[in-house]
Amino acid sequence: MTEPIPVTRAVDHGTAKLMPDVDRERAWLLTVDGAPQSYVDLDDPRHLEFEYARRIGHVLDTLPEPGRPLDAVHLGGGALTLPRYLAATRPGSRQDVVEADGALSELVAEHLPLDGGSGVTVHTADARAWLGAAPSGSADVLIADVFGGSRVPAHLTTVSYAQEAARVVRDGGVYLANLADGAPFAFLRSQLATLATCFAELVLVAEPGVLRGRRFGNALLAAAHRPLDTAALARRTAADAFPARVEHGEALRGFTADARPVRDEDAVPSPVPPEGAFGIG
Repeated sequence: MTEPIPVTRAVDHGTAKLMPDVDRERAWLLTVDGAPQSYVDLDDPRHLEFEYARRIGHVLDTLPEPGRPLDAVHLGGGALTLPRYLAATRPGSRQDVVEADGALSELVAEHLPLDGGSGVTVHTADARAWLGAAPSGSADVLIADVFGGSRVPAHLTTVSYAQEAARVVRDGGVYLANLADGAPFAFLRSQLATLATCFAELVLVAEPGVLRGRRFGNALLAAAHRPLDTAALARRTAADAFPARVEHGEALRGFTADARPVRDEDAVPSPVPPEGAFGIG
């Protein structure tokens, strides 16, 4: 049998590598400039390896009517882990993926092709520009997982961006943002304050050690126009192989404290991760 071999290619925004997982026959890790971007198991698209992806999966699974097709927009494509998951768990979903790196999308399509009839359409575009042109109320789910290297771009952190996200998400839908920060959480708190200007409901999901300030890590923000099923979400995240806490309501308002919403003229990227925070091996 021919064993899969790593693939390295220059893409528009760095050097991408696809590395096979020796423990799973058709599973691959995608990195860009050494930073992990995606993990995909072609034989089991329901398998979510990264902790933040598992938490997004828990939110998707707790949305009303399990198995019901959804209209989804993914800002940031990577190796299409979450579009594959949604296609498997909610067949018939219509999904748009917005990826700024066209060469990266070509690499993924060549080596990790989607199944026929997946309902996933990939667009090469800037996330904010594409979102600004999207129809109002067109998405049940809007997922933002956009990193320039290991940092969220500044133009995806502002009130004007949040207003576009709130406009596109349907009344019963949800906006999900994968962010990264560490104590004292100036960036994360500013993002909560920013989303609070446009969404009635906010939920934070993160590993307890991150929330206690012990380490830098991912935090998932969920925002909606209506209450989310936080009880079901808390049960799922607590029982996960990588347990997480779910914060909402008064506790989350206390965490946000006096943080101010981010204006376009004040926007900066998310903080630089400490060396080794998201590295491989």
